Amino acid sequence: MSGSAPRPAQAEAVEGDAAQTGAAQTEAVPTGSGQLGSAQPDRIMRRGFGLLGRGIGEQKALFAISVVGSVLFGAMTVADAWVLGWATDNVIRPSFEQGEVLQGALWTSIALFLGVAVLRALGVIARRLIGGIVYYRLVATYRRKVTRQYLALPMSWHHRHPTGQLLSNANADVEATWAVFMPLPMAVGVIAMLAAALVAMLEADWVLTLVGLVVFPALFGINVFYQRWLSPKVAHAQALRGDLSAVAHESFDGALVVKSLGREADETARFARSTEELRDANIEVGKIRSIFDPLLEALPNLGILAVIVLGVGRVASGAAEPGDVVQVAYLFTVVAFPVRAIGWVLGELPRSVVGWDRVESVLQASGSMTYGTATLPGAGAVDLDLRGVSYQFDDAVQSGEGDDVLDGVELHVPRGSVTALVGATGSGKSTLTTLLSRLVDPRSGTVELDGHDVAGLTHRALADAVAVVPQTTFLFDDSVRENVTLGADVDDADVWEALRTVQADGFVARLPAGLDTQLGERGTTLSGGQRQRLALARALVRRPRLLVMDDATSAVDPEVEQRILRALADRTADGGGPTVLVVAYRKATIALADEVVLLDGGRVAERGTHAELMAGSAVYRDLVDAYDQAREAQA
Repeated sequence: MSGSAPRPAQAEAVEGDAAQTGAAQTEAVPTGSGQLGSAQPDRIMRRGFGLLGRGIGEQKALFAISVVGSVLFGAMTVADAWVLGWATDNVIRPSFEQGEVLQGALWTSIALFLGVAVLRALGVIARRLIGGIVYYRLVATYRRKVTRQYLALPMSWHHRHPTGQLLSNANADVEATWAVFMPLPMAVGVIAMLAAALVAMLEADWVLTLVGLVVFPALFGINVFYQRWLSPKVAHAQALRGDLSAVAHESFDGALVVKSLGREADETARFARSTEELRDANIEVGKIRSIFDPLLEALPNLGILAVIVLGVGRVASGAAEPGDVVQVAYLFTVVAFPVRAIGWVLGELPRSVVGWDRVESVLQASGSMTYGTATLPGAGAVDLDLRGVSYQFDDAVQSGEGDDVLDGVELHVPRGSVTALVGATGSGKSTLTTLLSRLVDPRSGTVELDGHDVAGLTHRALADAVAVVPQTTFLFDDSVRENVTLGADVDDADVWEALRTVQADGFVARLPAGLDTQLGERGTTLSGGQRQRLALARALVRRPRLLVMDDATSAVDPEVEQRILRALADRTADGGGPTVLVVAYRKATIALADEVVLLDGGRVAERGTHAELMAGSAVYRDLVDAYDQAREAQA
């Protein structure tokens, strides 16, 4: 009997769990895990087992079912060995000795094999199906937790974390954290299988059992050493895989810059360097596996060979029955391979700890923005007041260096007015717009709408009252309608009204499917000016009480921009429009505003009508003249 012959059915079931584990690891690319190599393996294992306890605690019932299925599978594997031994003694051996098959014993053995096979199949189904459900439920739960935390954290936190890292936290890191749960039920079942197999082998022939068991301490010792050597190498490769993903993400995201500046070769070289580093790291992992995998495979087979050699002698001397030898050898064959499942769990634990560290860093992040309980009474445009507002970016606050971006800003914008905000680059205009919608909070001072501090408003009340159209327009890969409404219950008539106000109804009507036209990723099928107009319609369709436009029409033709602002002013004058604060540069646009506010060095330097400031402020006059001159030079 060879060591590998009786293994197919059992090995197929085990390898199925291994394949599931591998699939779960495919996208696991948590970056920043290089520190794992310097950590103490015992500490990593303790933390890993603590993580297992957390996951089991969250899915107690389902995990228990998967373990029962795994134990059933193990028990039936041992029972299969007993049936094989019984059939050898009661069917096969008598057939050779008597020259005929005993029909009763034959049908009994067939029934036993079928019964064991059915129960073992049920065990495999329960272990793999329910175990998979446990894994995917944990992944879904923590993806939702991470995503909810992203929504709760302020923009100041997001500014410190690149998009690629956030995607990795919510996707690959969560998967890496719980990937260990794919082989875990199998590993637990293996322990039960080993106990049952040991009892069965001792009952069959204790001498053969003791000879075969010599292999297992060596197998476990080698496996522990293997995992300790392999874990830091795998963690390093995992970190490099994350770096490679970040490079690819940057290249794709900046495709326009790369291609327009002819930097394709440089980006290709940068990607190649990351790829080569990952290749070398994976080769190091492969070298270790190439040494240990054959050894781990050979040891059980050596034990089986020893059992067979010794068993032949014991059968010849009459000390053992052939069926007992077959049973013990078969049990060693089927038990040796599943023992590797314990190694898979130990191998996954370091990766899971790395993923959990990155996920937990998000879940434990401080700075979540809390909202108040007040609502904003009334309807229509609001008064806007900034009282002593100062703001400084977080990195400047932490370092204790750098000036305030906004420094004691005092500003009153009357309800129903159109106010233009003007200033040189870096004067704090965009920062001020983010404060109005409370994407960030001021370091000191208050922002008030109709006398109500925005920090005291509910999230819903603030979102209903203020709409910000930022400099950078983002459109979803969806229809025009969905990009304007964002899923809100808005009639098409209101959508068309908003589109007419922003001078977008014409080009939308000419699109192949009108409001149902799919815009492609980031609205790439539209021009920059068209995208900006749709973003402005998105804000207007919600009928905000304060509309903030941060250079939101920079890509729009000047004539169209003026028509948009006139339409907004007309709506406000009729009592149906919002208070409008617009960051602007063009003279013709600024001239439409009721008042102009000049920001300089984070402070309100001048305010008045366009004509008044042109006549009385050299700083203002030089600024707007310089912008128009730059535009003319570009033209």
